[in-house]
Amino acid sequence: SRPVEKIEQKIITLLDDMAETMYANDGVGLAAVQVGILRRVVVIDIGDEEIGLIELINPVIKTSSGSQINEEGCLSVEGRRGNVKRPAKLVVEAYNREGQLIKYTAQGFLAVAMSHEIDHLDGVLFTDKLEEKRELRFWVLLILPCLL
Repeated sequence: SRPVEKIEQKIITLLDDMAETMYANDGVGLAAVQVGILRRVVVIDIGDEEIGLIELINPVIKTSSGSQINEEGCLSVEGRRGNVKRPAKLVVEAYNREGQLIKYTAQGFLAVAMSHEIDHLDGVLFTDKLEEKRELRFWVLLILPCLL
């Protein structure tokens, strides 16, 4: 996805439409690429009233630490779930709809949601990171040489 060069009314409308789509589909996050717009725009709402709706324009993960493995799903991959290893804590910088640069420190489920949605902007799906695939690759690399 390409960076947003200027925050214009069409980006504000995109944010509003994405939030509406996310809520209508019981999602916790949505990236613009999931609705066919190749821009670095994300909306997230993990259901925490204190945090509310988060809108990220041109998000960048500045730091990450720790790890956690959680079961994930995705509006783009209906019916599929799996365990994914993600950072336990992230610091993300992004612009809001007013064009202000905001720094977010995310932990736990919010870190998962931010990492998941920012991955979409880079063309990565949660299915690309499934722990089950990692285990399978490990066993193939371990066993295959013994069979040869």
